[in-house]
Amino acid sequence: MKPYTLHLLRHGAPEVPGLLLGRTDTASTAEGIAACAAQASGLAVETLISSDLTRCHAAATAIGEASGLPVTTDPRWRELDFGDWDGLPGSAIDAEALGRFWSDPDAHPPPGGEAWSALAVRVSAALTDLEPHPTLVVTHGGAIRAALHRLCGFDQRQLWSFDLPYGVLVSLQVWPGAAHLVAIRP
Repeated sequence: MKPYTLHLLRHGAPEVPGLLLGRTDTASTAEGIAACAAQASGLAVETLISSDLTRCHAAATAIGEASGLPVTTDPRWRELDFGDWDGLPGSAIDAEALGRFWSDPDAHPPPGGEAWSALAVRVSAALTDLEPHPTLVVTHGGAIRAALHRLCGFDQRQLWSFDLPYGVLVSLQVWPGAAHLVAIRP
């Protein structure tokens, strides 16, 4: 099979910064949505997919309107569910518990939340279901890290070394069926 391009775009800055936002459905700022639309401008894609959460879907809708592409919503591209911590600032969470989570998010998931491996499984399933043609997915930082884990083989510690600011675009070349499926595009 021939390779295809996969673009992963993190949603724009949320209206209330500094919170652990997993399943909490909050909007992005107008500037954040515009930044995402600017990142996507000129990308040659045939498919536009979005997490079902507002902070992604609003940017995908703006991109779709500009490009003429319909938006497909897929909840598997959601952020990690932070459970009892969802929607809270880091300062409101026990520092030791939060440190254990950041050190090993699979062994120490947030109380009532999702383990890292569950996020990786659902994002992997979403990746497997992609058609092999140029695609843009508007998603979250955790989902992008899970995709890089699946596609590039990065482990958890390596994934946290990536800076994925709001509105960042990660472009990959995917070879369907390969053990590690991608090369990062310049």
